[in-house]
Amino acid sequence: MIMGFLSEGLSWIFCGAAFLAGFGISYLVWMTLLSARRKKIVADAEAEAEVIRKEKILQAKEKFLQLKSEHEKVINEKNSRVTQAENRIKQKEMSINQKLEELQRKSSEADAIRNNLNTQLDLIDKKNEELAKQHRQHVEKLEAISGLSGEEAKNQLIESLKEEARIQASSLVNEIIDEAKLTASKEAKRIVMNSVQRVATETAIENAVTVFHIDSDEIKGRIIGREGRNIRALEAATGIEIVVDDTPEAIVLSGFDPVRREVARLALHQLVTDGRIHPARIEEIVEKTRKQVEEEIMEVGKRTSIDLGIHGLHPELVRLICKMKYRSSYGQNLLQHSREVANLCAIMASEIGLNPKVARRAGLLHDIGKVPDDEPELPHAIFGMKLAEKYKEKPEICNAIGSHHDETEMTSLYAPIVQVCDAISGARPGARREVVESYIKRLKELESLALQYPGVMKTYAIQAGRELRVIVGAEKVSDEEAEALSGDIARKIQNEMTYPGQVKITVIRETRSVSYAK
Repeated sequence: MIMGFLSEGLSWIFCGAAFLAGFGISYLVWMTLLSARRKKIVADAEAEAEVIRKEKILQAKEKFLQLKSEHEKVINEKNSRVTQAENRIKQKEMSINQKLEELQRKSSEADAIRNNLNTQLDLIDKKNEELAKQHRQHVEKLEAISGLSGEEAKNQLIESLKEEARIQASSLVNEIIDEAKLTASKEAKRIVMNSVQRVATETAIENAVTVFHIDSDEIKGRIIGREGRNIRALEAATGIEIVVDDTPEAIVLSGFDPVRREVARLALHQLVTDGRIHPARIEEIVEKTRKQVEEEIMEVGKRTSIDLGIHGLHPELVRLICKMKYRSSYGQNLLQHSREVANLCAIMASEIGLNPKVARRAGLLHDIGKVPDDEPELPHAIFGMKLAEKYKEKPEICNAIGSHHDETEMTSLYAPIVQVCDAISGARPGARREVVESYIKRLKELESLALQYPGVMKTYAIQAGRELRVIVGAEKVSDEEAEALSGDIARKIQNEMTYPGQVKITVIRETRSVSYAK
């Protein structure tokens, strides 16, 4: 039994020893394999690292060569530009040197010419002194011979000529007066009376305000706009002062120019009817209304010429006739005055055997010099004559226009007819009012005076001439220049014009940026 236990223990010992021996051998084999695997991995990694290192070195060399090439290219371009700049500078230096030489040459020539002129002037002065001396000696000899001084002889000659001319003129005038009294007085009175009776006359006094009626006072607030922006935009666009007061259902449009008042009235009517009232819409409507009024003006001119039977007028003359509707002469509507003069001229011309069509044409055009696009420094009669000549009117018509205020000589019988008819039309009781004319003239002078300055685009005289608004171009006048401009205009008005109270000059400079989204 003991032997059995021993043998069994030995077998277990043997098995354990065998197991340990197998485990040790397996461990050694496994470690050997791991070592070999590790060496292979390390070798592969080292080889791959070497390849990567060589690739990086190669890339770095390529990058270096590329940068070097680009750098050389930039350097070459800079060198080229520097060379070109040096060449240009050299050329400019050569040109400047040539110009300096030319200037020096011309300066020397000018000095020589100046010296020559001075010499000649000295000679001329000496000659003048000699001539003056000889003239004095000659006059002294004549005075000694005649026994009279030069001044006394001149006075005696002038007095004798005056007396002779006075006698002849008096005799001629008396003969003409006697002859005219015998025949002209009665006939002239008959013609004038018949002409005046056959022409229907109107008394047209122009005002400086237009009343615009509205349905309710609520619309006043919409017209004024937030903080008054709408009313300011309307005043700036039309040049008319908009007076909104406590008067129920009414707004007053104040301005001396009837065309501007009509544009403002029609534009305000469209804005109120449309309901959309804001600055951009106001400017759009005012521009459309202005074109509409211009078209209406042309239509009025055409109708006037057709009504009077006058054909073949130049379109520019028709346009000037249209503008007469919105002008006044001493408070008398200029178009009505011209139509009246035209009818009077036709009647008088037919009475004395002249062509009534030519006389009517001259009468209609006699005041076109009062409605020019600019303000020439000429009397309106002379300027009207030049306009008629420019647009190929007959010589007798041009002369009648130019001489109806005796500013040029009358060369045809139509000229005195136009002059007389103009006086008849203007002399009717209540036809004219001189105060309005002088007031409008002063406002126009205010506007034209400010328009003379560079950069000024529009000028508007408002508040009965107590304020002048000047609109300048933002790209032409800076803020500092605008401030100086208001002072310059104020000084010029103060020095050159006569006016009651004081005039406020407001210079408006506005910058706008406009883009379109498409």
